[in-house]
Amino acid sequence: MTSTTPRMTNLFLQLGLDASEQAIADFIISHQLPADTYISDAPYWDEGQRQFLAEQLKSDGAWAIIVDQLNESLHEDAVKKITGL
Repeated sequence: MTSTTPRMTNLFLQLGLDASEQAIADFIISHQLPADTYISDAPYWDEGQRQFLAEQLKSDGAWAIIVDQLNESLHEDAVKKITGL
């Protein structure tokens, strides 16, 4: 268990990804998911990343909020298609 403050930058660090603002923005733009794909089932995660994301969402703790925010960002294009916005 980690005592790191849950923030998007710290989530990216936990996932072993570049946590700069530009890298996070680029990741979100280039890794959009279809509406029916759960964040933890995305094909680009390794097993450790997948497990971390799934566990945090199930825990419904402080990290779950940040993971859910990332999830919403990764589904933004799909939502726009569905809603026509």
